[in-house]
Amino acid sequence: MNNRKLPIGIQDFEKLRKEGFLYVDKTSYIYDLVHSGAPYFLSRPRRFGKSLLLSTIRAYFEGKRELFEGLEIESLESDDPESWQPYPVFYFDFNKDNFTRESALEDVLEDHLRQWELIYGRDTEDNSLASRFQHLIVKAVEQTGRNAVVLVDEYDKPLLETITHDSLEEHNKAVFKGFFSTLKSYDHYLKFVFLTGVTKFSKVSIFSDLNQLQDISLNKEYAGICGVTEKEMKSCFMPEIERMAQGNGMTVEECLDGLRRQYDGYHFHPDSDGMYNPFSLVNALANREFGSYWFSTGTPTFLLRKLEQIGFDAKKFTGGELYADGSALSDYRADNPDPIPLFYQTGYLTIKSYDREFMSYGLGYPNDEVKYGFLKSLAPSYLHSEDEPGALDIRSFVRDIRSGDTDGIRDRFTALFARLPYTTDEKPVEQNFQNVIYIVFMLLGRYVSTEVHSARGRADCIAETEDNVYIFEFKRDGTAEETLSQIEEKGYAKPYAADSRKLYLIGVNFDSKERTIDGWEVNGR
Repeated sequence: MNNRKLPIGIQDFEKLRKEGFLYVDKTSYIYDLVHSGAPYFLSRPRRFGKSLLLSTIRAYFEGKRELFEGLEIESLESDDPESWQPYPVFYFDFNKDNFTRESALEDVLEDHLRQWELIYGRDTEDNSLASRFQHLIVKAVEQTGRNAVVLVDEYDKPLLETITHDSLEEHNKAVFKGFFSTLKSYDHYLKFVFLTGVTKFSKVSIFSDLNQLQDISLNKEYAGICGVTEKEMKSCFMPEIERMAQGNGMTVEECLDGLRRQYDGYHFHPDSDGMYNPFSLVNALANREFGSYWFSTGTPTFLLRKLEQIGFDAKKFTGGELYADGSALSDYRADNPDPIPLFYQTGYLTIKSYDREFMSYGLGYPNDEVKYGFLKSLAPSYLHSEDEPGALDIRSFVRDIRSGDTDGIRDRFTALFARLPYTTDEKPVEQNFQNVIYIVFMLLGRYVSTEVHSARGRADCIAETEDNVYIFEFKRDGTAEETLSQIEEKGYAKPYAADSRKLYLIGVNFDSKERTIDGWEVNGR
């Protein structure tokens, strides 16, 4: 058991198979794809297995049959005498460079072309990248007698990294237009085309030129092509799950439940099985700890900036109020003021439901790793505390709530509200005030039972511990006495009338002009 090798960070299929790493068999999906002959596009969040998928397809088309021994595709191909024939493969990898520098995209394309020209030769004096690629495709087909395969990994990285640099983003779009237009005009030389990315940028010519490109990102048939289902996890990793359970003093079922809450929950079709984030899952099993592995690799700053720019209500991310239609989830337009499709495509939201009447998807956090990691990353932008990572000290909040220290809770909220950015516009004041409350209570929810309400007739926030129950009502530019009276008048405490725990009714008033708490009334029972 201890000698089993977990594929942490392994994106090369040949290395994975030759060196004996565990592999979740996805080759039946590959069999279906490669025998269709259609060009495909697949969007999945970062670190979700796209590169390994493309590497596996590459090995298949290079005829490396020995790497597929014992896998599903081996039996599926057993009756086909034409299987495992090598094809010329042009594999573009856009993972390796920083595209915020000038000419980075051209440099990456140049490096790829030079490698292939060493294999197939160069017979054109035209130095344009597109022309050289055209000639390479023709020469490869002529020399091998087989049509070419084009695989493009993370095509959108040069666009996502420059999304806040308009001129550079437009430049990279133009480079793509000139280069990949080759694929449309040379279609009769191509055996198979597959592109992957985090998002599908609308109006990028790589999609308009390949007008037969099939986007399988929301296709039920391919919903499980990347990631790990619970069935696959139990089939492939049960020894590691048992070892993790033992190391954490848990039963196997308790460990499975923890893995489920932390890393499961991605859905790429309303009726598909939930998918585990493979990067986080494998790291958790290797370390035997429930860490934030995917999230610790970094949240793109442009996502947070986009939310900050539009004054987005953070509460909507969990309140079941997020909807998008299929076209919005499939295509991304840089000028779209709605950030929700981009947050879905980048993995911070996932499909929770589908309204067939209106053909719209209900979205929410996939799991606890994403939910709490995202809230923590939001906090500095709302509190203007980027240089003070300890400004939101959830540990101290939890300690005060568990011990019944209402003065400590008051002081921590006062300190946080004092950090709100100055503005004369009432809407941002109200929005920022509500966002701070929401973020604090949602983060507390990882350690104590919390509810955050927004509907009329219910308390704003409720927090419960083993010994205490807190009912909070927050108001702006009123009085704490009036706020506390509302808790009493509306009967918010009635559900806890027979509860043996200590009950705290807390009315809070926020002075928007002074940006501070100017009233805090507590009724303890």
